[in-house]
Amino acid sequence: MTPPLLYLASKSPRRRALLAQIGVTPAVIALELDEAPLPGEAPEDYACRVALDKAKAGRALLPAACTIPVLGADTLVTIDGRILGKPRDAADAVAMLRLLSGRTHRVLSAVALIGREERLALSVSEVSFRAIGEREARDYWASGEPADKAGGYAIQGLGALFVRELRGSYSGVMGLPLFETAQLLAAEGILSLDGGLTLA
Repeated sequence: MTPPLLYLASKSPRRRALLAQIGVTPAVIALELDEAPLPGEAPEDYACRVALDKAKAGRALLPAACTIPVLGADTLVTIDGRILGKPRDAADAVAMLRLLSGRTHRVLSAVALIGREERLALSVSEVSFRAIGEREARDYWASGEPADKAGGYAIQGLGALFVRELRGSYSGVMGLPLFETAQLLAAEGILSLDGGLTLA
């Protein structure tokens, strides 16, 4: 069996699909980490720390002799200095969407790669929503889509109906910024940016 070129320290099917989009099929390391923000931690620092923590935790589960790189990622929504994680329940999801309604928020998507060295990149996008009524927010929750999504919406699904404007990385808002990820993979020798996959 051919060994993988990359381990992905994430159970997210969206991240696997995004890596497949650029020709990389990772082996998955399923992790359960405490992702609570530290007191006073800035959103940018939080996203980068968690992405790196995931990559380190994934690497720690592999044999010491393993040289296959490990990728970790974290995506969060932030507005008014607040970090919006995954909604706890319907009331939390509706409150998030009402907070984002008619306003512009930021989506921070950090990616970390541990291979020959530690590499880290951060994508920052701005997403503007149209106005969202409470009934619409409740109906959206009932669809099941926002339950495991940062900020309570999925731009690649029904959540696209709320998006008036996006400035930044669409894939980053989905959960893995492909431009930054490709740069890290190229630096590690997994991708050749002028010719696709490098298998050696």
